[in-house]
Amino acid sequence: MATDAPDIVALARGWIGTPYRHQASLKGVGCDCLGLLRGVWRELHGDEPEAVPPYSLDWSDANGAESLRDALARHLTMADEIAPGDVALFRMMPPFGRASTHPGAPAKHCGILGSRDGAPTLIHARQNRRVVEEPFGPFWRLRLAYIFRV
Repeated sequence: MATDAPDIVALARGWIGTPYRHQASLKGVGCDCLGLLRGVWRELHGDEPEAVPPYSLDWSDANGAESLRDALARHLTMADEIAPGDVALFRMMPPFGRASTHPGAPAKHCGILGSRDGAPTLIHARQNRRVVEEPFGPFWRLRLAYIFRV
């Protein structure tokens, strides 16, 4: 099975163009950000390591729980620096109108880091968009909360 960074990035790129579908994880059919990670995991390892419970679009907002971070930490290793093939976790929509980079906002958007011509990229699915690969620029760097190595 492929487990090195170039293979992980290539598998993630295979999902580019997949439409956004909340809670889905089927390449070419539909996925959300977590569904992309789940699909790439299955391509790397076979079965998913644990069942994913149903979740709403606003999960964790009310209590600020780091549910996604905790789940990723059960199966991946936290890293200090970004590298292609890593899983990045971001703080996006803060609860109660706080600034998006506020440490109290739950981290609940994720993607896989890539690289093009030596510049970091992010492969991910966002609500109402297809899976894309885009530059990992200031917008994403400001929201980066955790990095995990597969």
